[in-house]
Amino acid sequence: MTSLDVLDAKGKKAGTVELPASVFDVQTNVPLIHQVVTAQLAAARQGTHKTKGRGEVSGSGSKPFKQKGTGRARQGSIRMPQHRGGGIVHGPVPRSYAQRTPKKMIAAALLGVISDRARGERLHIVDGFGTVNGAPSTKAAAELLASLNGGHGVTRNVLVVLERGDEAAEKSVRNLKDLHVLYADQLNAYDVVVSDDIVFTKAAYESFVASKTKEAGE
Repeated sequence: MTSLDVLDAKGKKAGTVELPASVFDVQTNVPLIHQVVTAQLAAARQGTHKTKGRGEVSGSGSKPFKQKGTGRARQGSIRMPQHRGGGIVHGPVPRSYAQRTPKKMIAAALLGVISDRARGERLHIVDGFGTVNGAPSTKAAAELLASLNGGHGVTRNVLVVLERGDEAAEKSVRNLKDLHVLYADQLNAYDVVVSDDIVFTKAAYESFVASKTKEAGE
């Protein structure tokens, strides 16, 4: 178990928290993470694509010309696929792309990728996001993010993890560019993979660790 500094609104050290090895020092299984992320992206597809077959397109059902004597290939309907405006052969139909992924695989992928961010020193914990006299402040939140990584600031893609009900923090960061906000119980492998830096509020961190410790105990 290692520790990580907790920063205040000014980017100064305000304490430390312990990083349980069972959560933040898990082996990163790349094929597993790829499988889980692929399944998550597949489940996000709407699957509402649809083309019309020959029985669904509009047009006369009568024979376009007589069977014999014209020198042309015999035709039975102008709605057949070879005609302009005809039906589509073997076109897409509405379907679900969801893949069944066991909960233990999903949990292992999340711990593996967040452990990778922790080992790469891309995990940060703050007391809270800037408020001025208790009111949300986007400027204060931006200044706090700029103070991370020894004053070099965070990289382009940032994932901020909040505790549910923390409306002041959510309002402070939601308009910042290249930043994605999730609640602790929404954290998933895909959003961690596509983010360079992960920033927890202390309350969100404690909630996340408590839930993962409980799952491990079960």
